[in-house]
Amino acid sequence: MNDVTIILLLVAITTGLSLAAVSIRVPYPTAMVIAGLIIGAAVFKFPRLDSLSIQLDPRVLFTAILPPLLYAAAWNTSWNSFRANLRPIVMLATGAVVFTTVGIAGTAMLLIPGFTWPMAFTLGAVVSPPDAVAVGAVTERLRIPKRITTILEGESLVNDASALVIYRFALAAAMGATFSLSTALWQFPLVVIGGVGVGLGMAFLLHQVHQRIEQPLIETALTLLTPYAAYLLAESIETSGVLAVVTCGIVLSRHSPHLFSSQTRLIAVGFWTFLTFMLNGLVCILIGLQLPAILRQLHVSLPSAIGYAAVVCAVLLALRILWMFPAAYLPRVFPSVRKKEPRPSWQQVLLVGWVGMRGVVSLAAALSIPAANDKGTPLPARDLVLFLTFAVILVTLVGQSLTLPAVIRLLRIESPKDEQCEETEARRRALTSALELLSTQAESHESSTLRTLYAHRLEHLANCDDAPEGVPDREEVLLLQTIRVQRTTLVGLRDKGQISDELLRKLERELDLEESRIPR
Repeated sequence: MNDVTIILLLVAITTGLSLAAVSIRVPYPTAMVIAGLIIGAAVFKFPRLDSLSIQLDPRVLFTAILPPLLYAAAWNTSWNSFRANLRPIVMLATGAVVFTTVGIAGTAMLLIPGFTWPMAFTLGAVVSPPDAVAVGAVTERLRIPKRITTILEGESLVNDASALVIYRFALAAAMGATFSLSTALWQFPLVVIGGVGVGLGMAFLLHQVHQRIEQPLIETALTLLTPYAAYLLAESIETSGVLAVVTCGIVLSRHSPHLFSSQTRLIAVGFWTFLTFMLNGLVCILIGLQLPAILRQLHVSLPSAIGYAAVVCAVLLALRILWMFPAAYLPRVFPSVRKKEPRPSWQQVLLVGWVGMRGVVSLAAALSIPAANDKGTPLPARDLVLFLTFAVILVTLVGQSLTLPAVIRLLRIESPKDEQCEETEARRRALTSALELLSTQAESHESSTLRTLYAHRLEHLANCDDAPEGVPDREEVLLLQTIRVQRTTLVGLRDKGQISDELLRKLERELDLEESRIPR
C-alpha cells in the first residue's frame, strides 16, 4: 500500500471517527489518537500490517503541519483578552515550563537508570509545554469561563518558545557541546524578541497587501502562505518561528474586519475550518501510529518502561498543579495586580492546572533527537525519551480530555452571567444602530419595511439569525447600509474592549452571511 493510499485511508478514518465522536460526545482529537493507537498496536502485533505504518518526519511536522495549526489558533485568540491576562499567561508560558522541566529532569535522574543530566533536561523540555492545538480542540465545546480559556490558549501559544530554547541547549549539551548558562540567558530574549519582530513585520507587509486587493480566492491563498512565510523566515535567522506565526496571526486577526470583504471572510473561514479539522485529525491519528516504531526501538522491558511512564505522568501533573496555586495567589500581594485581575477561585486554579494536554510539538521535538552525537556515540536513553513522550501525550490528551467534563461538573465551574449577557447586549447595540440609521432616512416603503424588520429582531433576540429573504432590489442600498453600520458598531465595541474578538467574529459572520444573500 503506497503513501497516497494510506493518507486517503486516514482521511476516510478521520471523517468516520469524527461522526462517531460527535455521537458519543468525545472530543474528536481524543478519538483520533485512540484509533491511531489501536491501528499501531495491530501493526506491532501483526507484522503483515506493517504497510499501514507511517513514520513521522519531525521536519514535516515542524515546517508543514505546525505553522497553519498555530496560525489558526492565534487567529481565533482575542487580543483584548490576551493582553488583559498577559501576566498569568507569561508566568505559565515561562515559569511553569522551567519549573516543570527542572522537576522532570530531577525525577528522571533520581528514578530512571541510564539518563544523563543533558538527556534528562531534554526530556523535561519536550514534555513541559501544553500544546495549543490539543488544548483548543478539546476545550472549544466546553462551557469554560472565558478568562480560563484565554489563559489556557494563550499559554499554549507562547510556551513553545521557552520550551524549545531549553530543548535546544539541553540537546546541544547531550551532543557534546559545552553548556553556558549566561549564553542561554541572553539568547532567550533575543529568540523571543526576534520571533515577535518577524511576526510584526510579516503582519505589516500582509496588511498592506490585503488593503490593496479584493480577490477572495487570492486573499485566501495568501492566508495559507502567511504562516509558512513567517515561520521559515524566523527560523532562518535563528529566532522563534512559533512566536512569529502567533504574533502575525493575532495582529492580522485584530485588523481583519478592516482588511477583508464579507465574501473573502466567508471563503477563508470555510477553508481554514476544513484545513484545521483535517490536519488535527491526521496528526492525532499519526501520533498513535508511532507506537510500533517506538516499541521496536525500546531497549528496556515494556513493564519497566510503563512504570517509568506512570511516574513521569504523575510528576508532570503534580508539578503543574503545584505551580498553579503560588503563581495565582502570591502576585496578589501587589496592589496593581489585585486592582487589574479578579481573584480566581481555587476551583478555577485547579482546572487550569488539570488542563495540560501535550501534542504534536512534544512528539516532533522527541523525534528530532538524533540517534548519536557528532562522534558517533549513541545518545543514552533516547529510546526511553521517545516512549515517555508518547506516554505523556497519550495520558494527557486522552485521559485529561475524557475526564475534563466530569472535572468541570465536580468543581461546579460555570460561565459568569455577564459573559452570557455580553452577546445579547452586543446584538442590541448593533440593531439599535441600524434603527437609528433608518430613522434618518426619508419615510418610504423600503425604510419602513426594514425598520419593522429590525424592530422585530430587537424585540426577539432569539431570532437574530433570521435573515431577510426575498428583499426587493430597491431595498438593497438601505439593507447594505444597515449591515455596515451594525458591523461598524460591533468593531467599535471590540476596540473599546466591551466585547471579545470571538464574539465579534461570530456576529460579523452572521452579517457577512446576510450580506451574501443580497443580489449583486
